[in-house]
Amino acid sequence: MLIEYQLPLTSKRADVILAGRDRRTGADSYLIVELKQWSQAERYEEDADLVLVSGMGERPKLHPVVQVRGYCEYLADFVGALDQHRNAVRGVAYLHNASDLDIHDLYDQVEDERTRLFSKTRRGQFVDYLKAQFAPESGADAADRLLSSSIRPSKQLLKAAAGEIKNRDQFVLLAEQRLAFEMVMHAVEKARASNSKQVVIITGGPGSGKSVIALSLLGEVSNRGYTVLHATGSRSFTETMRRVVAKGSTRMKAMFKYFNNFMAVKPNDLDVLICDEAHRIRETSENRFTRAAQRTGRPQVDELINAARVPVFLLDEHQVVRPGEMGRVADITAYAQSLGLAVHQVDLDAQFRCGGSRKYEEWVLRLLGLDGEAPEVWKGDDHFAVSLTESPYELEAQLRARLAAGFSARITAGFCWPWSSPNGDDSLVADVRIGDWARPWNVKGDRAVGNAPASALWASAPGGFEQVGCVYTAQGFEYDWNGVIFGPDLVYRDGRLVTVRSASKDPALTRKGVSDEQADQLIRNTYKVLLTRGMMGTAVYSVDPETQEFLSGLVTM
Repeated sequence: MLIEYQLPLTSKRADVILAGRDRRTGADSYLIVELKQWSQAERYEEDADLVLVSGMGERPKLHPVVQVRGYCEYLADFVGALDQHRNAVRGVAYLHNASDLDIHDLYDQVEDERTRLFSKTRRGQFVDYLKAQFAPESGADAADRLLSSSIRPSKQLLKAAAGEIKNRDQFVLLAEQRLAFEMVMHAVEKARASNSKQVVIITGGPGSGKSVIALSLLGEVSNRGYTVLHATGSRSFTETMRRVVAKGSTRMKAMFKYFNNFMAVKPNDLDVLICDEAHRIRETSENRFTRAAQRTGRPQVDELINAARVPVFLLDEHQVVRPGEMGRVADITAYAQSLGLAVHQVDLDAQFRCGGSRKYEEWVLRLLGLDGEAPEVWKGDDHFAVSLTESPYELEAQLRARLAAGFSARITAGFCWPWSSPNGDDSLVADVRIGDWARPWNVKGDRAVGNAPASALWASAPGGFEQVGCVYTAQGFEYDWNGVIFGPDLVYRDGRLVTVRSASKDPALTRKGVSDEQADQLIRNTYKVLLTRGMMGTAVYSVDPETQEFLSGLVTM
């Protein structure tokens, strides 16, 4: 009996897994049991997958049979020992406090013998069901085989992923993008043939095609039948990948993980681990929810390198915006070489997000003092528009007109205003205030608030324009037209732009362990991220009059 079994590469836990020998075949057999203390539940508005639970508010819960069915499918998809034995896993939802009459319409979701539902009324039937599943002998060996199995996506899941991604004709690779792709594929073939391991690092600025390469690799590696997963350190980015690429498929969503999901994997369980947005790698994967036994202080980069024969890191060093992020080329290279691993690096010098304008990205780097050169006047580019607005009203009006014309547009700002929780009436607080202009920040959590989309969907879902985005929701995304509000944390003084740490409301910068030098770099990187989200143009405005005057000398109104 495995209690609170953590599903591989996730934070989710199955209440109980019973391991034993199948009574009919003698093969290993596993039964996932989801325990619910509910005393009464009913179908939610004729939706077979959702239920309302008495005494637990008006928000629906996932049907327990749907939940345990998903656990079964996930386990079969990721535990190597079950790759060719999917039917060895079954599931049961046991509502031990509810009678049949209290949950009568929940039985409609019981579709076959592999996933069952029992109430306290059917306790005897549940016992009979268990006896029918398992032979009367120890299941210790079966449990050991489950616990010691390799963790990797199944061949069926890889085939599904390959089919989904390879059918997307927008994944066209050009020049250095193609070089990076081919270098990774060569490394994969070489590592498998020689039973070796090597690291690939792909660097590039915003829009240089890093994520297109990542998804192309995910599709091609899957298509060749090699084990591969995609991972990031960004909730917004990962959830959008799951929503857009997986298109609602629970199985496909499981291909997209987080960096902290690899704390307990065995060496080289995967052929390839694609670490997208690798500048978000943290010092360790530990957080306040990490169990004491897992608190080893092990570097997160070590966990990621350990997980695959060919770990691939795609990053932009100028997008490190949080204390503790250490996804830099030098850090990854030094760690890999300390392990005796060969490191291959490809720099993407094409620049596609900003309308193909490398000139604009270079202008931003000079403006923010990130490349050692002095700021210069924006001289224009046929592929990209830059403008300075006189007020937040003008900034919003300009972008709203773009939105009305059928383009995508968003407004972002430096983290210089408080970020309140929603009001009791399910509305957002207008925290970003500049004179009498006020707008709310994007939603904090993973649930929509009124017409405002969940945090992870702010950049892509309808309704996102009505909120101001922060760096943590904008990073990794792109839209046609971009508006950026410079807050009082970055101002022009004595001939240059300087950062004002005390003006920032970012909780990450209030930590005692963050030096002023680190805070300065993080604030500059934050504006670098914000300024490079647009594909067709960017409009800017500063709340500080002296900074606004400085910008007017660089950009025409």
